[in-house]
Amino acid sequence: MTLSFSYSKNATSLYVTKCIRENGKRTTKVIEKLGTIADLKKKLGAQDPILRAREHVKELTQKEKEGRREIIVKYSPVKQVPKGERRLFSGGYLFLQKIYHELRIDKLCSAIENKNKFDFDLGSVLSRLVYSRIIFPASKLATVELSNRFIEPPHFEVQHIYRGLEVIAKESDFIQAELYKHSARVVNRKTGVLYYDCTNYFFEIEQEEGLKQYGYSKEHRPNPLVQMGLFMDAQGIPLAFSINKGDTNEQTTLKPLEKKILSDFGLSKFVVCTDAGLSSIENRLYNDMGGRAFITTQSIKKLKQHLKNWALDVKDWHIAGRAELFNITQLDEESHKDSTFYKERWIKEDGLEQKLIVTYSIKYRNYQRRIRAGQVERAQK
Repeated sequence: MTLSFSYSKNATSLYVTKCIRENGKRTTKVIEKLGTIADLKKKLGAQDPILRAREHVKELTQKEKEGRREIIVKYSPVKQVPKGERRLFSGGYLFLQKIYHELRIDKLCSAIENKNKFDFDLGSVLSRLVYSRIIFPASKLATVELSNRFIEPPHFEVQHIYRGLEVIAKESDFIQAELYKHSARVVNRKTGVLYYDCTNYFFEIEQEEGLKQYGYSKEHRPNPLVQMGLFMDAQGIPLAFSINKGDTNEQTTLKPLEKKILSDFGLSKFVVCTDAGLSSIENRLYNDMGGRAFITTQSIKKLKQHLKNWALDVKDWHIAGRAELFNITQLDEESHKDSTFYKERWIKEDGLEQKLIVTYSIKYRNYQRRIRAGQVERAQK
């Protein structure tokens, strides 16, 4: 920065200026107007105004080098903003953008673009879909409109979202496998225990079409459905998913997706946890090999009679860490209100050896009693 002088008939003015390059040409920019020499003499008294101005320029230059220079911005209360000119921007997505790039999703999109050779920016489409679904879930058209408020406007039109979604669906397996590898660099993925479950989504239509088929609705709606199966790791972070027809038996969806995890993710030893709806004998047998194991719930009603009698017997219940046995009809409920009792045994059925564990707690008993009382009351009404 330099000290510049401007001479007029009545006064000499001092300015702080800086040489910059704009559009390939050198030009001088005024950084700060210090005032006339006469005005500065009145303010500074005995100090030499030119000498003090040079010291001020030196201070500004030093601050700029250190990245601490103060910037003076002038506002005019009467100047009008041109109609249609955008002055307001949304920047909250920048926090999500950091995670997006840490997971290398931008490089993943570039790899897909190079393979498919299309003429739109898939990374721009996918990133805006991700940001908007988190910040302001909306339709695809609204996503384009709302994305225009970002500091970095999107480089696509609404038609490119539909084309992009087709590509993303086609490359789903590749995206999931690569995303797992990149996420493992960011966080320590705990894949020793995996949780699997299914849900479904309904569509406000009446005719079946493609994946949208009539089936059992989780929300008891009479509409065509699409089913999704999802694996999560021990931290609750999604690992892999599959999309199936709405009339698919969910028990048959576990093995195909698990095979993808074994082949594409490089995982081999883990414990699969499911609810009773997914605990078919085929799924149990599949997860009783290759270093894998399973934990699943089991309805006492569906046990064989001798196992049912053993499970419902009131005697020989344990508490972890204690040697004594309990009769659950003779408990001091106040002292055991937070205790969980259990009994266990090994069984061998259908060529599969399993440990059967039955649990009992006073809290859960009271919870089920309240549910049953409510059902009886509704039935009586």
